[in-house]
Amino acid sequence: MPKSIKTLIEKLDNAKITNDAEVDITSVECDSRRVKKGSLFFCVKGATVDGHEFVPAALSNGAVAVIAGRDVDVPDNIVKIIVDDVHAAMEKIVPFFYDYPGKKMRMIGVTGTNGKTTITYIIRSILRKAGYKTGLIGTIKIMIEDEILPIHNTTPDIIDLQQTLFCMVKAGMDYVIMEVSSHALALHRVAGCEYDTAVFTNLTRDHLDFHKTFENYALAKARLFSSLSAPENEKGNKTAVINIDDGAAAVMQQHAKCRTFTYAIDKQADIKADNINIHADGASVHIGGSLCNMDLLLNITGLFNIYNVMGAVGAALAENVAPHIIKEALADFHSVPGRFELVRAGQDFSVIVDYAHTPDGLENVLKTARQIAKKNIITVFGCGGDRDRTKRPIMGRIAAERSDIVIATSDNPRTEDPEFILEEVENGVLPSLHGNFHEKITDRKTAIYRAVELAQKDDIVIIAGKGHENYQILKTGTIHFDDKEVAAAAIKRKLSEGK
Repeated sequence: MPKSIKTLIEKLDNAKITNDAEVDITSVECDSRRVKKGSLFFCVKGATVDGHEFVPAALSNGAVAVIAGRDVDVPDNIVKIIVDDVHAAMEKIVPFFYDYPGKKMRMIGVTGTNGKTTITYIIRSILRKAGYKTGLIGTIKIMIEDEILPIHNTTPDIIDLQQTLFCMVKAGMDYVIMEVSSHALALHRVAGCEYDTAVFTNLTRDHLDFHKTFENYALAKARLFSSLSAPENEKGNKTAVINIDDGAAAVMQQHAKCRTFTYAIDKQADIKADNINIHADGASVHIGGSLCNMDLLLNITGLFNIYNVMGAVGAALAENVAPHIIKEALADFHSVPGRFELVRAGQDFSVIVDYAHTPDGLENVLKTARQIAKKNIITVFGCGGDRDRTKRPIMGRIAAERSDIVIATSDNPRTEDPEFILEEVENGVLPSLHGNFHEKITDRKTAIYRAVELAQKDDIVIIAGKGHENYQILKTGTIHFDDKEVAAAAIKRKLSEGK
């Protein structure tokens, strides 16, 4: 894998090079703490940290070359490359350094506001049932077959991603199934990747603090579908799989200059669900249309999961997996961590933890809960700090309209005042209560304990917003916090006290 600096520099336009270029590069990094002997260090300027300030640290750790957006002081034995755009230089150099691993495996990308994680897990199960070796990159973790690696972003930065894909190639993976976020597409983190099948789930209010407008958000997602017909692609058999019940589907279809499979419940589509029966522990559904004909018994529930199943079925069919294998895999598939996940601790009421952190996500979860509820729905939820503020009153209204008891609490407040966030949430909660019970409890642990305390036989407690996350981000730092652990402890206390 080591490459000469001269070979790497050939990928750049208008680069100004000083000092001897006769040196081999053994790794590429943009974090000075990860630099080692033989590294090329990219001086990336971020929102809060400027990599140019960390050149001395990178050099002390063994960097032999530096790519910067402005002049920096380096010794005569260090190669210095000045470029107009460091990010653009990374997009060209990093995939080349790792020999374009994204072109050596079949890559399935899933994008949309909600449903990405579940769809990637279902696709993984289907492909493994079909006998393929699979890698997975997503919100919860990275998996190379059964080996689990941690992850910090829905889509890793370009260096982490290319390193991961390189490891997957070495491990002999046939497929990579990957959540592709709008941030990653807008910021070109997936540069150098060649996707073969792309799935669009839906588009609802989220990340408008970053994209500013809903149109920009949709266009960022659409880049995944444009990439399927990029002239530099080397693999064949490209397919877009699109949920045409969603209002943004047309944007994705316009950018998909390749074979397209559509899926829907309400509209006519290539993959269409009917005879849907939702119950507490699962669902049954017929999947028909021009591409398939199968009756399914599922271990996951909710109308939103019917859409997720159709998206996964479309991707599997695009990759020529036989329908009987798809059906077998779906019969064996159970829930994804933090996605409508039941907490069972011997109680006579249900506790469900879900990652729902957008208006649409919360509404889907509460709709499903109402379909299976025998008595009251108690909802614990909050909204994240330093993120899109416009969705706070919307989520408050949804929680109030679709719950019998609402407990507004903190999510990940980050640097914002939790009380201020809750005030904005309550702007939606209070006008929509219509006599229902409501409490505001800033501390999330206390809020969960209170919900469990209030729960009676056959009630459903929904704890929304964090799902699989095992941390909480506060102004003072990040602490360990797991909704499932806290809920289980609250149930145990309730049972021990005989309440």
